[in-house]
Amino acid sequence: MSSPSSHPITARAFGRVGLLGNPSDGYGGKTISLIVPNFAAEVTLRPSEKLEIAVADEPLAEARSLEDVRRLVRAHGYYGGERLVLAAIKRFLDYCDAAGLKRGQTLSGEAPPKGLTPFQTEKLDLTPFSVRFEVRSSIPRLVGLAGSSAIVTATVRALAKYHSVEIPPHLLASLVLSAEKDELGIPAGLQDRVVQAYEGLVAMDFSPAVMQTECGLSYGRYEQLPSSHLPPIYLAYSLAGSEPTEVTHNNLRQRYDRGEPEVLAAMQEWASLAESGKAAIAARDWERLDQLMNRNFDLRRAVCPLNPRHVAMVEAARSAGCSAKFSGSGGAIVGTYRTPDDLAALRSALEPLACVVVDVER
Repeated sequence: MSSPSSHPITARAFGRVGLLGNPSDGYGGKTISLIVPNFAAEVTLRPSEKLEIAVADEPLAEARSLEDVRRLVRAHGYYGGERLVLAAIKRFLDYCDAAGLKRGQTLSGEAPPKGLTPFQTEKLDLTPFSVRFEVRSSIPRLVGLAGSSAIVTATVRALAKYHSVEIPPHLLASLVLSAEKDELGIPAGLQDRVVQAYEGLVAMDFSPAVMQTECGLSYGRYEQLPSSHLPPIYLAYSLAGSEPTEVTHNNLRQRYDRGEPEVLAAMQEWASLAESGKAAIAARDWERLDQLMNRNFDLRRAVCPLNPRHVAMVEAARSAGCSAKFSGSGGAIVGTYRTPDDLAALRSALEPLACVVVDVER
């Protein structure tokens, strides 16, 4: 078997904005999400005599091989911001083991060669290498743009490319979620990881009836939509008002699990908003899309206690004539506009709240 790549490999993943349906993705719902190429996390792998993980040129951990990372995690757990990279490495190895992968084989449940069981196929070459990741265009932290999952997604992509392992996007998203949720205990759903795996504009269905399992990974039904059918999209955020996703979601999970009627009804409506959004996007019905996005936030405000600063951002954007809703959980908002004058009015309205306004690239 040939050795892993002898050249540096760089992989990246973008930030994202949730257009419709969130936060129903973690509750068997439906969502539509768009990638934000303005911001990206990048991970670079370089061959080395020993494994080294570094962040911003500061070494984090040293080991003799990838397998040492797994032992390190088992012995000491995860720590610091670098825990995302450690979790990604460990889950990549675990799932390659579970699938009995060899170099060049696809992580898609493919049957092993005749006469071999999944665990008799050739295993990955764990030749030492160094890992270094840098956020080239910084994804703002704690504002709901999926910065953490971008780092994990980029790390897994780099590992897969380094070892010539093909991971289909629907399984890549689920693998990334397992690293964050199962390894680190981060409260999360599939939405962010799916759009980062597929990129572009993606409609997602997580209804129990459509969920499937492959290689121990659960996934839903995903459909890429034409982003050219969207009007201009803006993103606005303020680092002064950022907060972790668990703060924004507060006790929503507990209320859902105990069957609170108001929350159950909201989840159903959020899913229906995403379904209606697919039709609006297909028809390029931008006014209808605006109505749906506004309703998405209004429903969230009716059901969940929200940070007054974040609510003020939405209200300021709407006062400038733009639609507005939370992009995720953390305080960033997203909406549509029509003309450069509209974007200028939006910036003026949000300036008193110390917001950065970004025209989303496509």
